[in-house]
Amino acid sequence: MQKYQDITAHQPIVDAVGRPIMHHSAMKHVSGEAVYCDDMPLMEGELFLALVTSSRAHAKIISLDVTEALNMPGVCDVITAKDVPGTNDFTYYDWSDQLMADNKVLCVGYIICAVVADKPERAKQAAKKVKIVYEDIEPAILTIKDAIKHESFFEPDKKLHHGDVDEALKTADHILEGELYVGGQEHFYMETQSIRVIPSKEGQEIDIYAATQDPTYIQKRVGASLGIPFNRINCHVKRIGGAFGGKIVKTASIAAISAVAAQKTKHPIRCVLERDEDMLIKAGRHPYLGIYKVGYMKDGRIVAADINLYSNGGYSGIESVFIMEISVLQTDASYHIPNLRCQGKVCKTNLPSNTSFRGFGFPQSALITEVWVDEVAAKCNLPPHKVREINMYRNIIMTPYKQEFDTTNLRRCWEDCKKSSSYHARMEAVRQFNKENPWRKRGIALIPLKFPVAFIVAFQNQAAALVHIYQDGSVLVSHGGTEMGQGIHTKMIQIASRELGIPMSDIHICETSIGSVPNTIDTAATVGTDVNGMAVKNACEKLRQRLEPIVRKNPEGTWESWVKEAFYERISLSATGFFRGYDTYMDWEKGEGHPFQYCVYGAACSEVEVDCLTGDYKNIRADIIMDTGCSINPAVDVGQIEGAFVQGIGLYTTEELKYSPEGELLAKGPGEYKIPSVYDIPKEFNVSLLPSSRNPYAIYSSKGIGESALFLGSVVYFAIKDAVSSARMERGLSNIFTINSPATPEKIRMACGDKFTKMIQKDDPASIIPWSIDV
Repeated sequence: MQKYQDITAHQPIVDAVGRPIMHHSAMKHVSGEAVYCDDMPLMEGELFLALVTSSRAHAKIISLDVTEALNMPGVCDVITAKDVPGTNDFTYYDWSDQLMADNKVLCVGYIICAVVADKPERAKQAAKKVKIVYEDIEPAILTIKDAIKHESFFEPDKKLHHGDVDEALKTADHILEGELYVGGQEHFYMETQSIRVIPSKEGQEIDIYAATQDPTYIQKRVGASLGIPFNRINCHVKRIGGAFGGKIVKTASIAAISAVAAQKTKHPIRCVLERDEDMLIKAGRHPYLGIYKVGYMKDGRIVAADINLYSNGGYSGIESVFIMEISVLQTDASYHIPNLRCQGKVCKTNLPSNTSFRGFGFPQSALITEVWVDEVAAKCNLPPHKVREINMYRNIIMTPYKQEFDTTNLRRCWEDCKKSSSYHARMEAVRQFNKENPWRKRGIALIPLKFPVAFIVAFQNQAAALVHIYQDGSVLVSHGGTEMGQGIHTKMIQIASRELGIPMSDIHICETSIGSVPNTIDTAATVGTDVNGMAVKNACEKLRQRLEPIVRKNPEGTWESWVKEAFYERISLSATGFFRGYDTYMDWEKGEGHPFQYCVYGAACSEVEVDCLTGDYKNIRADIIMDTGCSINPAVDVGQIEGAFVQGIGLYTTEELKYSPEGELLAKGPGEYKIPSVYDIPKEFNVSLLPSSRNPYAIYSSKGIGESALFLGSVVYFAIKDAVSSARMERGLSNIFTINSPATPEKIRMACGDKFTKMIQKDDPASIIPWSIDV
């Protein structure tokens, strides 16, 4: 535990940075005292808003009859596109979106109008009474393969080309071709989309309380919809009950609709979605189709890869093209591929617009890469870990987009994980178990991680902060990041404590507010602590410099006495802090750039046991090693790693989004959509942070850790494949097989292949109408 002298030069203060400090408001969370947007106390005259959404995937609106809804008890108004005083259409970078439908709908779940009533149940009942007549528009494109057939894509494609792929494929010993489908994922945060809008009685001023990762985007969307300047809009975020990327774009749309209703009715408006509404309207992680052609040598060396990635973007390109950029740039995963060509296309379909999700395109493209690496190992009759080691980056490397990284810690994590997990000994034990058990098979896998960090566009890496010292010596910190359970406020308090030399108990963070810190950037891309921490540090440094003359005059004084003296001497006790951020960029024409600032490295080992008769499996043990640099708060970081890993298990093994052939989401709640439960957490779960690691690019040599560990959940997928492979080989089946993600028990059971699966009648696909489709 480090100690340092505070600015008194005589009073030792325990340095909060680097210590496992409990999450700042954890006790309130677990006791139920924490107040979220959806359970804020009601205001006098507050009304409730319910959304009316489309039941068709692609159709014209012939008529909209709200008469019966307006005649329902307690109903005050119905808000339509015609009520929007500003613009109903909004452009997010190069992509447009509508607040509410004007004459056509583009997906099931497209927002058409909203009902306002005195009680939430009355608003929801009245919403069902809105009568809409449609005329279908053909075609309704739902799946990636539909989009490929109809050439329905958002422009531009994203392409990366390194080396001479065609020539390398000609000289390779062998060629591997295949494809993998990676299903989407629902965010399934605890708190659904929640907004409260309070209009001013004096005119255009408006206060918004929102569960959002990006209060400034809400300000922009509301300002455009109401046609008022941004300086009349203040967005407040106390805390968010989980977000994972799902509380940015659609949250702003719901806030804008609520603001239109508030302005029209002159009443406070609250909109809280039910779980099924949230899942239907907001969408989630993009489903992907990866088609690959890989050239490799007999010894397992990969010499060339030609990859085509397709994602299902939904009806709007908002965020989807940016996510595909990440997928293309990170398709090398942890491996040196001397000749690489990757093209990414975002499919334009009639589904809700898919959006950001923890990992931002990396979990899909990296899984596709690891699958074909696994298949190369099987083709070469080599253990998968050997082929991964042969092709893994080492030391100082040059990426396909010509950026240098030091991957020394990638190898360190890999070797440490092999050792701490007793990988080789357990691999032999798994083989012995499988020899003795014909209907239960165990599998083990080891997966590396190289996860680059930063927003590609430089201006998104900036941050600001505001720090006040009050006359009693207490400190109030405001910054641009939002607290969604990841502990950013706790880390900001630790940083302020170190910089000011005062105990954490003297520092408070009230909320994130664009009235205090304007022009915030969305809390995402793993840089929340990196950039906001530097802004807080900058503000605190200014305050310390102002106090230094006071301290020199009275070195034996106390913090409180210096603060009072500074006030009497008319020294400002308030300071803004700013961090310009990382100078990232990508030139897609040249295929080179500096799109990231640094990498988080890691490795995970997993052992599972599969019941070959049911497809059920148990997570026996998982071991994770993560390079977090010099962690600001090891306890919070370990919690983030554990949570992300389990969410990754959900993505790759349990969470399956089902859509009807008409484009309706069928899995609308926990009854039909299976997020990981306590049973899915590994029985033995070991997480370690790589020692002696430093990162010169981030505050106090730390690393952002929020998103990276999610991909490591794929190690469970590969352990399942290892177990299934053992079953198949006993039955004389090929060990080259595909299990599309997620690897659900149904897919596992069929992949095992035995006399029972042969009895299942195979219907002619042309003769049946499926009840659900892979989008």
